[in-house]
Amino acid sequence: MTERDERLILGVDVGTGSARAGLFDLSGRMLASAKREITLWRGPGSMVEQSSSQIWSAICQSVRAALDEAGIDPARVAGVGFDATCSLVVLGAGGTSLPVGPSEDPSRDVIVWMDHRAVEQAERINVMGHDVLRYVGGSISPEMETPKLLWLKENRPEVFAQAWQFFDLADFLTWKATGDLARSTCTVTCKWTYLAHERRWDPSYFRQIGLGELADEDFDCIGKRVVDPGTPLGQGLTAAAAADLGLLVGTAVSAGMIDAHAGGIGTVGIEGSPTTHMAYVFGTSSCTMTSTADPVFVPGVWGPYFSAMVPGMWLNEGGQSAAGAAIDHLIECHPAGVEAQEMARGRGIPVSQLLTERLLAHTSSISDIVHHADGLHVVPEFLGNRAPHADPHARAVIVGLGMERGLDSLAALYLAGICGIGYGLRQIIETQAQAGAPVEKVVISGGAGQSTMIRQILADAIGKPVLACEAEEPVLLGAATLGSVAAGLYPDLRSAMAELSRAGATFLPADGEIASLHATRYRAFQRLQALAREIR
Repeated sequence: MTERDERLILGVDVGTGSARAGLFDLSGRMLASAKREITLWRGPGSMVEQSSSQIWSAICQSVRAALDEAGIDPARVAGVGFDATCSLVVLGAGGTSLPVGPSEDPSRDVIVWMDHRAVEQAERINVMGHDVLRYVGGSISPEMETPKLLWLKENRPEVFAQAWQFFDLADFLTWKATGDLARSTCTVTCKWTYLAHERRWDPSYFRQIGLGELADEDFDCIGKRVVDPGTPLGQGLTAAAAADLGLLVGTAVSAGMIDAHAGGIGTVGIEGSPTTHMAYVFGTSSCTMTSTADPVFVPGVWGPYFSAMVPGMWLNEGGQSAAGAAIDHLIECHPAGVEAQEMARGRGIPVSQLLTERLLAHTSSISDIVHHADGLHVVPEFLGNRAPHADPHARAVIVGLGMERGLDSLAALYLAGICGIGYGLRQIIETQAQAGAPVEKVVISGGAGQSTMIRQILADAIGKPVLACEAEEPVLLGAATLGSVAAGLYPDLRSAMAELSRAGATFLPADGEIASLHATRYRAFQRLQALAREIR
């Protein structure tokens, strides 16, 4: 075995509810992983907050646990890559935490991606119609950072005035690890209106919307230096960070990524053609990512973003604010939800597996179980429509629900919800194709999409093959891939993707009567969605 073969790469992923660490060898095989939960605080007005110090602590515990599980010398870790949700971290002088909400708790210094406190600010920005909005699908989302910054200025002016740095969470983590204030092209282009294709911020946008002081300070507190994912930062891990993580000082650290985009890095390279494959990350929320050689403007779909995922390529990003969370909510709202959760706990399995077993008990094939949802339709937009309608006010629609209270009724509702997720994905795929960004296959990752049943139903619902990748944790693999490039183990990100990612199972869409049934249900989904907008 050569010295290079001995090298390992570490991926760190911060999702909505947990921080995870995964160690990989240079064949893309995961040797060990660990996870620690992180707290989510909810407040009035759709406020959702977290603590950056707690997140860092959870990361350190996860990394140390993964190293212990693998039983390896930390000196073998060549590079580290971080990904995280696109949440906003607010720090004062010296990196002190500042309270972002009415709790006045300074440890609660993170406005979480799903926080919708800035809906009114986002709508005001969209009415102004600045040209930078062309690069976010035509309208900015309250999930993005400039509406949240405007909310802070207007509602927490003393905190806004005290702020030293505003970070996207992934950029906070790389700063914490290296002391380098550089931002990632991925984060600032996708969520902050940075124009990566021109390598600049647009000062006129910030002055127009009421954040002119950021431009006056030459964007020092949101990102004066912006680099591509995979770029090595600082001198690697600082002494303090290395001590926290149990790694060596100077270990290479890459510029980070948004978590869903790391999932894209870990998946779309599996057959060497990122332009024909859509990355679909199905977790608490869902995210779709499509790469193109030239910019494609798709109304209601974020982007086109240059070098935001694959360097040198353009990215269109869609998805929904609630996906796995929407399915969880459906289960919790049903009269049999508590019973199902207790039964699942008693067997030590997820409630989704319990319901899947019930659906499959009297069916010859997975595709046939769609008949169990006859007459039951779900448009699962509990947190609005992210794409292709860019409508944060949209809400869920459930049609055909009777008074049945048993597990079979719950299983049917669960299935209808999965179909609804699939039809929302189909709508994004069709909208992008009409604009000039077609895809041939969908590569899935994310915790909510690991079930064989879900993958087959999604393939049937969208009418396209759904591919799984060989890696059991493709988001962690994507983060680790960044670390491999920062460590110089591969010349560039595309080379690393091709080497580290491989295809697993393929789920082909059903044809014939099943395909016709999904087409009919998809038309119903569109009509219900439109009717809900009309009524509202």
